[in-house]
Amino acid sequence: MNHNELRGKRRDFLKTSALLTGGMMLNQFAFAGGAAHSSVDDTIKIALIGCGDRGTGAAFQALSTKANLKLVAMADAFEDRLNSSYQKIAERFKEKVDVPQERRFVGFDGYAKAIALADVVLLVTPPGFRPMHFEEAVKQGKHVFMEKPVAVDAPGIRRVLAAAELAKQKKLNVVVGLQRRYQANYRETLKRIQDGQIGDIVGGQVYWNSGGVWVKKRQPNQTEMEYQMRNWYYFNWLCGDHIVEQHVHNIDIANWVKNAYPVSVQGTGSRAWRTGKDYGEIYDNHSVELTYADGAVIYSQCRHFEGTANRVDETFQGTKGRTYLSAGNKGMLWDLKGKELFNHPSKGNANPYQTEHDELFDAISKGEYKFWDADRAAKSCFTAIIGRYATYSGQPVKWDEALAAENSLFPDQLSWTSNPKVLPDENGLYPVPMPGKTKVL
Repeated sequence: MNHNELRGKRRDFLKTSALLTGGMMLNQFAFAGGAAHSSVDDTIKIALIGCGDRGTGAAFQALSTKANLKLVAMADAFEDRLNSSYQKIAERFKEKVDVPQERRFVGFDGYAKAIALADVVLLVTPPGFRPMHFEEAVKQGKHVFMEKPVAVDAPGIRRVLAAAELAKQKKLNVVVGLQRRYQANYRETLKRIQDGQIGDIVGGQVYWNSGGVWVKKRQPNQTEMEYQMRNWYYFNWLCGDHIVEQHVHNIDIANWVKNAYPVSVQGTGSRAWRTGKDYGEIYDNHSVELTYADGAVIYSQCRHFEGTANRVDETFQGTKGRTYLSAGNKGMLWDLKGKELFNHPSKGNANPYQTEHDELFDAISKGEYKFWDADRAAKSCFTAIIGRYATYSGQPVKWDEALAAENSLFPDQLSWTSNPKVLPDENGLYPVPMPGKTKVL
């Protein structure tokens, strides 16, 4: 295919995506500064929604692809984060950044205006906002990269699944930042597992045990809403607990290996190490069992304990052998007698964070529809959410019953003076779930 044919194909693809949204919508958002895509040249316009460290990193990765991209809009709840992100991106990619002040949207509602200006959106806010941002992007007919997790509760998951189905109908590419799906050692090893080299998977163990992540301490004169959003990792309406925000990577591998999702989950968890007021309401350890329809049980463990052994990897047992996988480019298979069947080379592998953007923007540039990550990502995120339901309640939780739950964690109103649903007591401590007493469904 020559260059002119390629340009025409991509333009037709973007035009089709926009038309499927409905011509009226383009006029609806004309006030935001322009049409949904360029009909003059081959430049793919991108908007960044969420300008923290991960959002800035996602913009770096998108702008590092071979595609002809330009960042044209940014949105974040906090002006300081947006400005800091803009400075970093513009310094690195001067010729690919065109975001004047009028296309920098600050506050809770700027995301829709930023989305309207782009062909592709990067959704990288705290995950509690992901369902409504993804829903809006699909409504406007945009291709999407969004970070995991894609929701923090059952109502959010249902919203993402509905938008994912609409994205399929509109043939919108959607890539989700479960980057192991784009990592060579996982891809090559999973091919062999799915070809039956170690037989049927009957059990496994997946881990994310580490010392934990950052903390943002409360500052003078902050409202409760601002404090929770700054220290978002420790509040479930924003983060979903670290079993959802972080351990979802390993849980997603379990579902990928099984090519299925669990029918029920049971487990236990607590706050054993991170117990102070800075750690909000979340647990610091979860241990759960994922039970699949064929009776296979996969054990899942995550914890945030400093000074203890770290482990972030996956291992599975099949009727003909076993496997070991890790983000450190390990991918190995053995038969039942311990004979090595496969050992993925640990050197020379591409960065999967970059690969997911490379493949997404290559497809868009070529006018191809190849990615529909949202559905499977939502189901893996929901697996982790059910794990939280199980550890908080101390009860076994069935998939279908959990998916029907109506207990939304999201605030009834979004403003800097309104309150989230979970508030501290007079000592600044937040209520912590108590197994046997806490109701989750």
